[in-house]
Amino acid sequence: MAVAKLQRDLYKAVKSDPLLAKYPVWSISESGAQRDNAGLQFLDIPPGAQTLMPAGTKYADYANVHNYIYHPHSPYPADNKTWDAADPTAASRVDRLFGNFGVTWARRFRGYTQEQLDTLPRVTTETGNRIDGPVTEEIHGLNLMNVYLAQFKRGYAHTSVYLLRDRTDEAGNQSFGFYRADYSPRKAAVYLHNLTTILADKGTLAKPGQLDFAIANQPKTVHELLLQHSDGTFQLIVWGERLSGQDRVTVQLGVTPASVGIYDPTTGVEPVKTLTSAGSLELTLSDHPVVLAISPRRE
Repeated sequence: MAVAKLQRDLYKAVKSDPLLAKYPVWSISESGAQRDNAGLQFLDIPPGAQTLMPAGTKYADYANVHNYIYHPHSPYPADNKTWDAADPTAASRVDRLFGNFGVTWARRFRGYTQEQLDTLPRVTTETGNRIDGPVTEEIHGLNLMNVYLAQFKRGYAHTSVYLLRDRTDEAGNQSFGFYRADYSPRKAAVYLHNLTTILADKGTLAKPGQLDFAIANQPKTVHELLLQHSDGTFQLIVWGERLSGQDRVTVQLGVTPASVGIYDPTTGVEPVKTLTSAGSLELTLSDHPVVLAISPRRE
């Protein structure tokens, strides 16, 4: 109850301040740990919730979770690790949205329905993974690149990864970082730097366009995300999350573009191949994204 009252008062204070009111308030993390039903599994307690705090109590604008990629219920590398960590349903095995805001994991207090969770505004203030045992530096790097894509695709407005640089003051947390304690980069830092360099755009686009595309018989371990640059170039990110093996897919475009540049952030920031007048592309995917920079034809 003390936490609930603090969060209620914080929300009121922020929203009554002329400078702060425009900023969203994020919920506490681990609302699923409630021992008494104070209603922290809601952003705004609805009528009939039967919580200790009254209906109409407002706590936050966004649900906040710490959905680390690995969890005691899902401790080992597997297909779709980051995709599953971002899953808003009960199917996710990690410390997920459902277990904190659907049915709380500690005492099973009921919160939002699955239909409501699907569109619930949400952020992650901690996720990541540690290099340890079967999680090699390579798997760590691929996980920390893929997690941003999976999170954004599955509705998370912000994602914070633990940790930029390894800690030296806390036992057991010396291998989470993009960088080692001596500031030397791990593969995670190189891969993410390459991806953000490929996607970087200093301009803005007043009205995004549309790109018709399809991936026939899309495997469960293949995911896609469509973005667009301010110059009109589409960036179709297609990534695989296979622990081993490959998926071969065909990306069919609704129109024949002027050119398609294919980028692989695990190898660098320059295109590995450029195609012209290609209405379809054959891709072999495994455990990381490729970026298709699709330049439309100019009339």
